[in-house]
Amino acid sequence: MKINELKINRVAWIPAICLIILSVSCDIATEPEIEGPTQVEAKQSIGPSNILARVNNVAKDGNEIFDVTEVQPIPPGGMAGWNDYLKANVTYPAEAKSMGIEGTVIVVFVVNSDGSVSNPEIIRGIGGGADEEALRVVQNSPNWEPAMQKDRIVNCRMRLPIRFKLS
Repeated sequence: MKINELKINRVAWIPAICLIILSVSCDIATEPEIEGPTQVEAKQSIGPSNILARVNNVAKDGNEIFDVTEVQPIPPGGMAGWNDYLKANVTYPAEAKSMGIEGTVIVVFVVNSDGSVSNPEIIRGIGGGADEEALRVVQNSPNWEPAMQKDRIVNCRMRLPIRFKLS
């Protein structure tokens, strides 16, 4: 009879041990996992009450800025002319040269309905003065042929890369 009681006591411990192992092995995270950069400002949502979003999407003539148009803006001489303009006007910053900085700066700007360029900003920069040089060259560029949407001239936002390469 003692042997049967001993077997029952051992069997009674099995569920208790399993419960302890299960509760210890479960990892309950108190903080949500975050993927990607963690120090990014939250962007404002575009809604009827967000006037700032509407103001930023208006060009200097007061009309809407299109991101995509039927006919894109064209620089003088086409893209070949734009490349020639960049070759003639971009000077490699001394700081970038001395630090050996190479790369592509991506600039966003607005081609207004009159062909002028405004609001240049850096989307992705490389530092060493190259970002400022890219902004300077875009700001001083000659007037473009404006974009067209539904057979009317419109303002258009452009994103273009400017490559800095040491040779």
